[in-house]
Amino acid sequence: MSWERVRGHGAALSSFRAAFARGRFGQAYLFVGPSGVGKHLFARQLAKALLCENPPEPLESCDRCPSCVQVEAGTHPDVFSVRTPNDKHELPVDSIRAFCSNLAVKSRAGTKKIGIVEDADDFNPESANAFLKTLEEPPSGTVLLLLATTLDRQLPTILSRSQIVRFHPLSAEDLRTVLAANGVAEPEQLERLVRLGQGSVGRALALNDGDFWSVRTKLLEGLTSPRPNFAALSKTWEEYYKGAGSETRGQRVRVSLVLGFLSEALRHALRLSQGAGTTGLDASDEARLRAFATRLGPDRLLDLIEKCVEAEFHLDRKVMIILIVESVIEAFLK
Repeated sequence: MSWERVRGHGAALSSFRAAFARGRFGQAYLFVGPSGVGKHLFARQLAKALLCENPPEPLESCDRCPSCVQVEAGTHPDVFSVRTPNDKHELPVDSIRAFCSNLAVKSRAGTKKIGIVEDADDFNPESANAFLKTLEEPPSGTVLLLLATTLDRQLPTILSRSQIVRFHPLSAEDLRTVLAANGVAEPEQLERLVRLGQGSVGRALALNDGDFWSVRTKLLEGLTSPRPNFAALSKTWEEYYKGAGSETRGQRVRVSLVLGFLSEALRHALRLSQGAGTTGLDASDEARLRAFATRLGPDRLLDLIEKCVEAEFHLDRKVMIILIVESVIEAFLK
């Protein structure tokens, strides 16, 4: 995995190369950007470049030495990571303590160690406090990489001790290239995923799922009908997100996908209510949304858009999923 696979983040790479060349490489970096845009991939490639035994150039990896092979396989003895368990909403303090203990041990394969916190959004005061000493004084040769989605979710102790590196949504061209490399070959589906993916590879690949499009059709038809069936619609949405299994993370991704398509449909309806044209809509969807927009009017549509945005906010803050789902469907019924 060379830097060529890391698409859309040339500015971040340039800043790291410049710092490395000047001998000013930091010990703690906070990667901030939307989910699925490549922060984890970037962190792994950076770890590989820092640990490579035969770098062809500064901050490059050969992809062949034992160190590169181990980083790629996730088995390098000097690369440690911690993430929120799938059934939890926060980083447990015991996980952070174990992570910090591993970093405190002398490097096994060289002189550097890499610590990756995959869910820096999920620190709670107790786990953040347990991490604070390591963040303030990282063990010699240690580089800490914290991955987050927004600065708003970070505790002051994290922000004040980390260098912030911003990651932005991928361009349509970069997203198209990555999706094609991940096996999305059908042109119409590829363009649909690029349009709906919001610059996120993770989001676009999650949308490349037949179950989602089936649920999309049922919810769109039901919620825009003159007499929505609250119980049936709630059950359809609930069955879809619970189809991700018991993992809280997977369920929240599925709820977010539905909120995303609802927001998009409502914005299409709002444009139609103003006499503006739309792109990317099937003829049947356009007719349905036009009738829906005529019944509700622009003010009511704006209220529903705001409700979906509010629901995304609560989803990020780990409010109970069923409460979010029911509140959105109830808003359509008012």
